[in-house]
Amino acid sequence: MNHPDPAPSESPAPVGLLAALASALATLGELVFSRVELLLLDIQDGVDGLGRVLLWAFIALMATGLGLLIGALTLIFAFWDTHRLLVSLLVTGAFFLLALLAALVVRTQLRAQRALFAASLEEFMRDREYFRPRS
Repeated sequence: MNHPDPAPSESPAPVGLLAALASALATLGELVFSRVELLLLDIQDGVDGLGRVLLWAFIALMATGLGLLIGALTLIFAFWDTHRLLVSLLVTGAFFLLALLAALVVRTQLRAQRALFAASLEEFMRDREYFRPRS
C-alpha cells in the first residue's frame, strides 16, 4: 500500500513561518529596548544637567546677594549723615532692576532650552514613519 508522502514544500513552511515570526518578535523587542534605553538616557542627561545648573545658580545667587547687600549697606552707611534716604531709594531701585533683568534672562533661557526628550521623540517619529502602512 502506497501512502501518499507529504509534499516536501508543506513541512518547511510552518517552521519557516515560525522562525520568521520569532525573528520579527526579537527585532521588535530589540527596537523597543533600544528606544526605552534612549529615553532613559535622555532622562538621566536632563536630570544631571538640571542638577548642575541648579547648584551653580544657587551658589551664584547667594554670593551675588550677599555681595550686593554688603555693598548697599556700605553705600547707605557712607551717606548716613547727608543723603541716607536718597541712597536707600536708589539702592532699592537698583535691586528691583537687577531682579527684573534676571527674570528676563531666565525666561529667555527657558524658551531657548532644548526639549527634554527630543532625541527619543525623533526616533519614535522615525519608527512610526517606517512602520506606517504604505498606500
